Amino acid sequence: MLSTPPSSGPKRSVLSVSDLNREVKHLLESSVPLLWVSGEISNFAAPSSGHWYFTLKDARAQVRCAMFRGRNRSVRFRPENGREVLIRARVSLYEGRGEYQLIVEHMEEAGFGALMRQLEALKARLQAEGLFDPARKKPLPYLPANIGIVTSPTGAAVRDMIQVLGRRYPAAKIELWPVQVQGQGAAEQIASAIRRAGQLGRHDLLIVGRGGGSLEDLWPFNEEIVARALAECPIPTISAVGHETDTTIADLAADLRAPTPSAAAEIASANAAELLQTFTDTRQRLQRAIQLQLRHLRQQAQLTGNRIRHPREQLQNRAQRLDHLELRLKGAIRQDLQDRQRQLQLVTSAFAHLHPERELRDRQQQLAALSERLHRDICLQLERRRERLAQQSQLLHNVSPLNVLDRGYAIVRDDKQQVIKRASSVRPGQRIHARLADGELSAIVD
Repeated sequence: MLSTPPSSGPKRSVLSVSDLNREVKHLLESSVPLLWVSGEISNFAAPSSGHWYFTLKDARAQVRCAMFRGRNRSVRFRPENGREVLIRARVSLYEGRGEYQLIVEHMEEAGFGALMRQLEALKARLQAEGLFDPARKKPLPYLPANIGIVTSPTGAAVRDMIQVLGRRYPAAKIELWPVQVQGQGAAEQIASAIRRAGQLGRHDLLIVGRGGGSLEDLWPFNEEIVARALAECPIPTISAVGHETDTTIADLAADLRAPTPSAAAEIASANAAELLQTFTDTRQRLQRAIQLQLRHLRQQAQLTGNRIRHPREQLQNRAQRLDHLELRLKGAIRQDLQDRQRQLQLVTSAFAHLHPERELRDRQQQLAALSERLHRDICLQLERRRERLAQQSQLLHNVSPLNVLDRGYAIVRDDKQQVIKRASSVRPGQRIHARLADGELSAIVD
């Protein structure tokens, strides 16, 4: 039988679970402001309602999160389990389960947003200083004789640039400044190489760049030290970083931006075939212009001679002056043709190094060296196999039963050729056979 407590005493204030959760939710939402939280997404779910539910965790703790449809439409990437994110959220409580949770207002990839904000701030500051002003950019030389390349010596970008320059303009000298193009210390190496190349002054043009990659991979080319080195470089510079869609601060600070490293090599070089054709066209135009000028001068001289019949001395002076001008003009023509021929010989000599016969001769020498090396290796292997066979033969001879018989032992068998190992296994009158080193005996057991 249950007894009821007495009704006397202070009156208790009793809350239901719903009331308690409602009070705690109000307390959390009113006392904790919007805050930024970073962590890894797990248990991500996106039901048909359009809302997102997931758990944000780190190595030691986790918290449930909800991001409603009206907010998640502004997210520029698709969240997935394992991705590191940075969220802006308010603290709340899910009353149905009494669980503390975060209501997410904004989400971005961890690290990416911070890098972008840092990049935009640096870009704005350098822009305000006039570092990207088009008026301070230097024009590129038409035919650079010496081209410097600041990039990684092992990447695909340097191979592409050398291949394009060798195909289009083999007469140019190429010098590589090997640097690290990503990771810690890369920006300092790149800036140091640019300054060193500018101090030496032996290049007509400097290409700075690398192949494509993520924002973190390309980040050394967004460093202020690289931008200032490019802006202060006395040599005309081309920036060729990443793909066509990638734009770095180095692209803005350089004298010219190329969409890719291969495009930078094409911009820096003149096509040798087009150059030869230009020389030919220029020579023909020059010859026609000279001939036209000579005809014009002769006509003028003839008209002058017709008008001035006297005195004869003045006419002779004009004729002498005309001859002198003609000689000077012919001399200038010969000098120009010699200059053009020397340039043509330079280009022809550069192309001669690329002749297939030279490549074939090098390949034949390599083949002869490899054949000789293969012959030596085969002979060495055969000698080793012979030595190993002799060792195995000697070992086999040492363990041979016949070798044991030479020392005075014998092998005894019965009529069924079974080896007799014990005297108790034979009976009197039984025939046995003994194998010796130099023959075989038969005997009767006594």
